[in-house]
Amino acid sequence: MSDTDRITDQEKPVPLHDSNKSNKCTDVADALGHGNGLDNYGNRFKARMPVDRYASEYNMNHPKRGFALIFNHEHFEIPQLKARTGTNVDCENLAATLKYLDFDVRVYKDLKLREVQKEVEKVAMMDHSEHDCVSITILSHGELGYLYAKDCQYKLDIIWSYFTANRCPTLAGKPKVFFIQACQGDQLDAGVTLAERTETDSAGSMSYKIPAHADFLIAYSTIPGFYSWRNTQKGSWFMQSLCQELTQHGKKYDLLTLLTFVAQRVAYDFESNTPDIPMMHQQKQIPCVTTMLTRLLRFTEK
Repeated sequence: MSDTDRITDQEKPVPLHDSNKSNKCTDVADALGHGNGLDNYGNRFKARMPVDRYASEYNMNHPKRGFALIFNHEHFEIPQLKARTGTNVDCENLAATLKYLDFDVRVYKDLKLREVQKEVEKVAMMDHSEHDCVSITILSHGELGYLYAKDCQYKLDIIWSYFTANRCPTLAGKPKVFFIQACQGDQLDAGVTLAERTETDSAGSMSYKIPAHADFLIAYSTIPGFYSWRNTQKGSWFMQSLCQELTQHGKKYDLLTLLTFVAQRVAYDFESNTPDIPMMHQQKQIPCVTTMLTRLLRFTEK
């Protein structure tokens, strides 16, 4: 790694937070009609097939790309959560990147969980017949299994469940992409030094059912249990890398290929620089992708 590639500003890791009950919103979903009553409303509709049954790629030739929601959390009401300095850089860069990919971008700042759900539900209930896909990004603090809104912690399924095929039929068979920039724990990855020498030197149109949870992709900035690093001036490692790959190659390669190269950038180009905190110094990070995609996703030219 060259000197110019190193992180020169002190990285600010997100601390592991006390998971006390006062900060959890475990019953909010039912209170907002997110239970059985609303969960079945989509069953009244038959979803249209957006592409041939065995097509290798998603149909990205609808009139519009679709909505991209960015939930940017900088300040919190929870006392132990520090302000996320640098997140606005991430938000601005990602918004510009997604606009370049023809998304209709909507940015929300420091919302409480009920407000986040309200905006997500509003989009999920829209008619997406002319849209290719939908994208949701959450920039926030987190810990294993939880993310934080301004006022409390929550599980991600509270958000993505609005877009299952039975609840949002006009997005059935279409990609639902989530980008999550947040810690997933307090473990550190010191990395392993590698030598320069590499190992290689020596049918048809018939109707069909799909799972309600198909066609989702969730890209996390780090693996479960570990820190996610953020530069206070340049933004998080993951978002820097994601924006670079999407801008340079977003209309050429499929998304899983792009995310492989995002992981490569994060893994090889970044290292924490906190000499005043030895245990945090020279640490590494690797993103993690959970995919239920059934085809290749390529953001082709509109």
